[in-house]
Amino acid sequence: MTLQGTYVPSKAAWVREQVEAFEASNGSEANTLRDSGDPIVVITSVGAHSGNLRKNPVMRVERGGQYVAIASKGGAPEQPEWYYNFIAHPEVDLQDGALRKTYSVRILDGDERADWWQHAVDTWPTYASYQLKTDREIPVFLLTPID
Repeated sequence: MTLQGTYVPSKAAWVREQVEAFEASNGSEANTLRDSGDPIVVITSVGAHSGNLRKNPVMRVERGGQYVAIASKGGAPEQPEWYYNFIAHPEVDLQDGALRKTYSVRILDGDERADWWQHAVDTWPTYASYQLKTDREIPVFLLTPID
């Protein structure tokens, strides 16, 4: 993994605790969404304004070695904070279990977005209900490994 900087934990206790347990166990614990068996990955991004490292658990949606990060924020009207990090600094580190790699990030649109959105909904159907809760089109970011 290549990102360097000062890590500043999330203000949300559940995020801090999940990331801490996930990393302390090398991804063998705290690797599912709270109160579910749905798998997550942890993504490290660079803060859009602060430049500090931020870590977030997100649903594991993978295909062919690429991942997508769905900026749903549970269907809230505003983007999650990490959305702005991805736009400002389109390179992230992702940990999936014990596997850690660096990925380039780009936002999807058109048919490519539709294809990956459907894959995300097929992987975790709750995304469809999140889209119904908001007027904004939920952004889909493609994460491609940097070799």
